[in-house]
Amino acid sequence: MGDSSDSVSVDMEGVSHGGKEHIVRTGLGYVSVAVLGDPDKPALVTYPDLALNHMSCFQGLFFCPEACSLLLHNFCIYHISPPGHELGASAISLDDPLYSVDDLVDQIAEVLDFFGLGAVMCMGVTAGAFILTQFAMKYRPRVMGLILVSPICKAATWTEWLYNKVMSNLLYFYGMCGVVKEILLKRYFSKEVRGGVQVPESDIVRACRRSLDERHSSNVWRFLEAMNGRPDISEGLRKLQCRSLIFVGDSSPFHSEALYMTSKLDRRYSALVEVQACGSMVTEEQPHAMLIPLEYFLMGYGLYRPSQSSVSPRSPLSPSCIAPELLSPESMGLKLKPIKTRIPRS
Repeated sequence: MGDSSDSVSVDMEGVSHGGKEHIVRTGLGYVSVAVLGDPDKPALVTYPDLALNHMSCFQGLFFCPEACSLLLHNFCIYHISPPGHELGASAISLDDPLYSVDDLVDQIAEVLDFFGLGAVMCMGVTAGAFILTQFAMKYRPRVMGLILVSPICKAATWTEWLYNKVMSNLLYFYGMCGVVKEILLKRYFSKEVRGGVQVPESDIVRACRRSLDERHSSNVWRFLEAMNGRPDISEGLRKLQCRSLIFVGDSSPFHSEALYMTSKLDRRYSALVEVQACGSMVTEEQPHAMLIPLEYFLMGYGLYRPSQSSVSPRSPLSPSCIAPELLSPESMGLKLKPIKTRIPRS
């Protein structure tokens, strides 16, 4: 699969707004990195949640015109997929040794080395947020900031460990069966968009369900096993010096852990945005709710200069919706102030 430069580049029509997939050889094996934008710009690295890739985890955010414009104007995007989670991935042999989250963290460093990247901005969702946070703790000079969606920071509790073991056994013996898909959809989305007996599930849930059908169960099983054995990194969070912006839906099963993680971070460098009527995957369910907080977050880096006469036209937030303190950004452009948002449903 690799060539003399240890990478294969593949044009992908499926990458939103164009892009190119690179298959990069690392010590953990080959990893897919979809690159979007001008490589001369600062780098934004993304990492998705369990059983997802950049298309199923970040497509909503990048299909939001204002958010896509904001991010691509300031960054070149490097979408890293967990091993075997990229579009068209082959099944990883069950004979291959299992990896740990620390292995995945080191793999990110190898990807940055391959592209010749220095300090990067990071955006991750739940499992991806954990991996990127641990990356920021282990490779501090290489991370300029963290954008975390429904993050986790503690080791799996006994309840979660047993719950994940049940899902792991289902994946191992029965594959991506209906029960596993329902468990994962509850992990990602709020009840409102998952629907019910009288309310059909939303388009984003149907699209995610189709995406899960494409995942090889053995590849998802490997990622789940790694996350189930993750360490507790909460005590090291206070030492993080990079700025952090946390989004979490108030219907997310990880809501309380996101609040706990926020309490462990240095309040001078972190901010929390709670999104009402939303599950874990804010990037898909309510991407517009991320826009203005992202704008003010990037202001702290000198990457965004808003016009005094206008705000982003289709953002659900306006300056009057944000705490007044937030409109006078200090060192990072945000204060630690929970922002509750609600998107009008069509």
